[in-house]
Amino acid sequence: MRKGILYATAAYTVWGLFPIYFKALHDIPPVEILLHRMLWSLVFLLLVLASRNQWSWIRNVVRQPKLIAGFTASALLLSVNWLIYIWAINNDRVIDASLGYFMTPLVNVLLGYLLLQERLRRAQWLAVALAASGVIWLTWQTGHPPWIGLSLAISFGVYGLLRKTAALGPLEGLSLETFLLFPFAIGYLSWLTMQGHNAFLNGSGTSQWLLLAAGPITAIPLLLFAAGARRIPMSTLGLLQYIAPSLQLVLGVALYHEPFSGDRLIGFIAIWAALAVYSAEGLRYSFMKEKQGV
Repeated sequence: MRKGILYATAAYTVWGLFPIYFKALHDIPPVEILLHRMLWSLVFLLLVLASRNQWSWIRNVVRQPKLIAGFTASALLLSVNWLIYIWAINNDRVIDASLGYFMTPLVNVLLGYLLLQERLRRAQWLAVALAASGVIWLTWQTGHPPWIGLSLAISFGVYGLLRKTAALGPLEGLSLETFLLFPFAIGYLSWLTMQGHNAFLNGSGTSQWLLLAAGPITAIPLLLFAAGARRIPMSTLGLLQYIAPSLQLVLGVALYHEPFSGDRLIGFIAIWAALAVYSAEGLRYSFMKEKQGV
């Protein structure tokens, strides 16, 4: 239990500090950062698979075209989520990005209701209504919906839904996704090289090393998360997930001095209230189920 909490906390902390990493690559176009993240993640994951001699799953995947099609869809969603996030960070929209990951748990609840016919309890409906009011308030204040936050929440929510129904674990699943994205990544990077626009080759030594580090920086938090998720209850994991967007919000306000007015704060408070209701109801429901099981 203690190790599980430490592993999950470490994973969410690394994800929460991602803006620092991507800000250091501000001179590299977001699309190229995404391509290198695909490329070096695959290299790192292949090294991990080789060290664990974990190849038997590939034989089963080749025999299941539907599985490959499902992971192709999840890979595309993951790349869209990554691209939006990288663009947001490097365009001084860290707070908007944090909003997306605050909203993700509530989007998951709504997707479960709409696509999986899961019944929502009264408190869950209240949480969704509070979050919707926050989004409506932010839309009214800015004159447009919070597209960055909504795009991140929906893309990651649907990605999570696809992965939830997939038959591969986190390591194998991400390895397959990055493998499916590899041809696009290497092809586009080759085209950029021929055009003389490859930022990796033309960039500084620091940028090159940071891009090479995209592999372990992407994969290690996922492996920590998987190790933590196996050891702790989902209710605990659900509470720990707010570490990442909270850190991102603090970085956006305190380190990068992005505007965070009182009017904007009201919208965030509505969403935080929704998360509080959702988390409290989830804890109460888990406690009641355990009590009934006893």
